[in-house]
Amino acid sequence: MTPEQYVQEKAARSGSSFYYAFLFLPPPRRAAITAFYAFCREVDDVVDEVTDPGVAAAKLDWWRGEVDAAYRGQPTHPVTRALMPLAPGYGIEQAHLMAVIDGCRIDLTQTRFLDYPALEHYCHLVAGIVGEVAANIFGRTEATTVQYAHRLGRAMQLTNIIRDVGDDARRGRVYLPLSELQRFDVKAHELLRRESPWGYSERFDALMRFQAARARATYDEAIALLPERDREAQKPGLMMANIYRALLDEIEKAGFQVLHQRISLTPLRKLWIATRTHLRGR
Repeated sequence: MTPEQYVQEKAARSGSSFYYAFLFLPPPRRAAITAFYAFCREVDDVVDEVTDPGVAAAKLDWWRGEVDAAYRGQPTHPVTRALMPLAPGYGIEQAHLMAVIDGCRIDLTQTRFLDYPALEHYCHLVAGIVGEVAANIFGRTEATTVQYAHRLGRAMQLTNIIRDVGDDARRGRVYLPLSELQRFDVKAHELLRRESPWGYSERFDALMRFQAARARATYDEAIALLPERDREAQKPGLMMANIYRALLDEIEKAGFQVLHQRISLTPLRKLWIATRTHLRGR
């Protein structure tokens, strides 16, 4: 299997909403974003799939060494071998990849976030940086597009956090800021139990509506920052935004029943939203 085949399979197998946006890119840009996304998946899988924190930390250290070697011209992993020939042309810097690794390391060392600024910092590393790299690959001419990309990445990460409250609780993690749990009188142990009626309540519903409103406002802020000159090139990002906003709507329609299940959109619906966005341009 070639490095290019490896990253393609990694991206397709993930079933992520990102994959559907990639389909509309010209081959060179599609190759770059697929390789970068495969890198993000590899690093994220270390945290999600390795149960021993010490082993996971060692694997992340290995990835730091691999990134350093790759930028010195000595990549060994199929992902870095696929990514390195494309990185210079699309402004993918070593610091970008290291930031993604640093964000995943937070998952190993921190299971709670005191307040929203702390959560924002985490979102910057695991999603804002990803948005910046993606925007560079899609093509941009304006500096403001980077701000848009960071804000859009944050909005999508906030949506992920809402969707994954139950999955994260199963791993002992609570990403909803503790100050906001306290504000709505929701206890962390109620989330960790994940069973009705312990988790679901009017208090939990109010907390989740607050989270959803903030995520929607962040999408609106992101779109407002996108310069008209870069809108055509950034259509893949708009596709992802529309898919994630549809997911957020679906979660709300389901009454934020996210403690015992993972709500998702069907592949066909994701493809339909991506196609519609491609045709409409928004």
